[in-house]
Amino acid sequence: MKILIVSQYFWPEEFILNDLAIDLVDRGHDVTVLTGIPNYPKGKFYDGYGFKFAIENYRGIKIYRVPIIPRGNNSIMLIINYISFVLTGSFFALFHKKKYDKIFAVIFSPITAVYPAIVYKKRHNTKLYLWVQDLWPESVSAAGKVKSNFIQIFLTKIVENIYKNSDKVLVQSEAFIESIKKKGVTEYQLGYIPNWAEDLFSDTTKTSVRKFQNIIPVGFKIMFAGNLGEAQDFESIIKAAELTKHFPDIIWVIIGEGRKKGWIECEISRLGLQKTVFLLGRYPKEDMPSFFIHADMMLLSLKDEEIFSRTIPAKLQAYMAFGKPIIGILNGTGADIIRRAECGYIANAGDFRKLAENAINAYKEESNILIEMGIKGKKYYIQNFSKKLIIDNLIQIFQE
Repeated sequence: MKILIVSQYFWPEEFILNDLAIDLVDRGHDVTVLTGIPNYPKGKFYDGYGFKFAIENYRGIKIYRVPIIPRGNNSIMLIINYISFVLTGSFFALFHKKKYDKIFAVIFSPITAVYPAIVYKKRHNTKLYLWVQDLWPESVSAAGKVKSNFIQIFLTKIVENIYKNSDKVLVQSEAFIESIKKKGVTEYQLGYIPNWAEDLFSDTTKTSVRKFQNIIPVGFKIMFAGNLGEAQDFESIIKAAELTKHFPDIIWVIIGEGRKKGWIECEISRLGLQKTVFLLGRYPKEDMPSFFIHADMMLLSLKDEEIFSRTIPAKLQAYMAFGKPIIGILNGTGADIIRRAECGYIANAGDFRKLAENAINAYKEESNILIEMGIKGKKYYIQNFSKKLIIDNLIQIFQE
């Protein structure tokens, strides 16, 4: 099949879509990607890139990069960034002559980034498949970015129009289905395609124990890896860490970057948690297994918001694939998976006291029990989230 993938984000930016495109090429499909100039997450163009149209080839994938305004570090620049991709991507789609069998567009934030895919669909009458990673407008409300009812109604109309122009709407969590049906999507249009973990998490044969040995603190390590944002509820994590600091062997290791980093640093200093919470900064995704291998527990957290209770956080699959036990503070689907897999401890979203209690209980637990939790998580991952299984299902949907 000839497949056009439309996404504002693509390699060298670190998204699961990269993995999908590579796998499709390896299976013999002709894959083209329409994307922007890489600038996520730091908000400035990657080295070697600028504001200009570019054509690249990456592992057999043809990439068309349309010029966009970088994200910058404030809300106004972020909005301009979003609009610029819609405009330049749609202009490209309008005049792009090559024909494809399928269009596959991913709904990260913002949902408007799929408009170039709709433009191409209308021009060439090609089937469009959406992969919903973020529910709109719910995710905007949960992030606290939009409070106006008028804007909420306006965004809902945009979402309904986008779904109406799609042939299939594929969700990363089955808990999304109820919301999407309310926006006019039929049962026939719906499909379930969850995320998976990249091979580097499921195949640990190349993981280096020594690579970061010198910067990993000694103790019972509860490790968080990912975006340091509002959704991850670091307020509760820091409060839990404060409650565990009288157990000096329990340490909280945080790997990543994000808007909450400065706040976390201030709280560590204010509460005297320098020997309890360690911020190690951002590292490339390919380095994560060499951090994970030092962890005793992997930390999964989401705020107490309805939208987050419907989401399966992508890092859950990475943690499970790696075979580490999980300590979670979240509601809904992610928590349910951990319970079903019997691969960790769960506290309700926002319940920092229970999170602290679970951390202490895990610290006191027999090591073989924790190892068994990790094994159960990996087994559940293989049965439900393995990449081959999921992409097989996606191709079957393409062929229906």
